Amino acid sequence: MTAPADRRGTVPDVSADALAPVRAELVRAARADADAVLARARADADETVRTARAQAASLLEQARQDGVRDGAAEVTGERVRARQDAWSRELAARAEVYAELRAEVRTRVQETLTNDAALRTRLRERARALLGAPALITAADDGGVTADAPGRHVDLTVHALTDRALTRLGAEAETLWAP
Repeated sequence: MTAPADRRGTVPDVSADALAPVRAELVRAARADADAVLARARADADETVRTARAQAASLLEQARQDGVRDGAAEVTGERVRARQDAWSRELAARAEVYAELRAEVRTRVQETLTNDAALRTRLRERARALLGAPALITAADDGGVTADAPGRHVDLTVHALTDRALTRLGAEAETLWAP
């Protein structure tokens, strides 16, 4: 069925007018669907951004805590190393002072033995008393003596006498230089 022609002889496009409400409804429905999809996409994007920000904040906080913990461990390690270094230096200084003390005592004992014949005689008598009359007593280069008997040896050299005297002092030797 065709529409009647108008005065000019053209047939009006009835189908275009008749479909206008359908077209309008389809456009409206498409826009509504597009708006709904867009709203869901925006909501999903907002949620993704919120989640990413929360994760980033969590990672930053964890990194901060790790940094604090690592920093504390590093500080503790530095303190331990500093204490060890200080203790090492103190021990080295003590050893140096002790070596100087030992050298000074040896020098003084050697000078005393060199200048005191009676003291050298007493050393020989002490060696003989320790090992008996048949002991072979030998004068040492430093002014002291050594003595030997079968299976036994006595060392009364300056080095041996000094070492034994300082060993007997033990920790008390430190009082000689302590404040």
